[in-house]
Amino acid sequence: MNSPIDDLLQQLRQFRDERDWVQFHNPKDLALALSIEAAELNEVFLWKRPEDADPTKVREELADVLLYAFQLADKYGWDIPQLMQEKLTRNAERYPIDKAKGNSLKYNELN
Repeated sequence: MNSPIDDLLQQLRQFRDERDWVQFHNPKDLALALSIEAAELNEVFLWKRPEDADPTKVREELADVLLYAFQLADKYGWDIPQLMQEKLTRNAERYPIDKAKGNSLKYNELN
């Protein structure tokens, strides 16, 4: 039985392959597309209070960001849940609760 992420990746591959886009989906271009979509997400909030951003546009742009991020991970053959768990574990080590709680300092600035 496939996980929801596996099913989504299969749909992404099918979408890409039906359009013969694999030739364009190299790591560099996927990373650039991800960055551009992230900028479009930022644009939804530009010059507005966060609560005034259009939730429909936020949702749409966030989906684009996630789709490109998942495609980039897939290009490298990385297990997405494992990748995220490893990063969460590393962040927990870098940002211990007793030092990081309630502040926004970067891990190397925590005392």
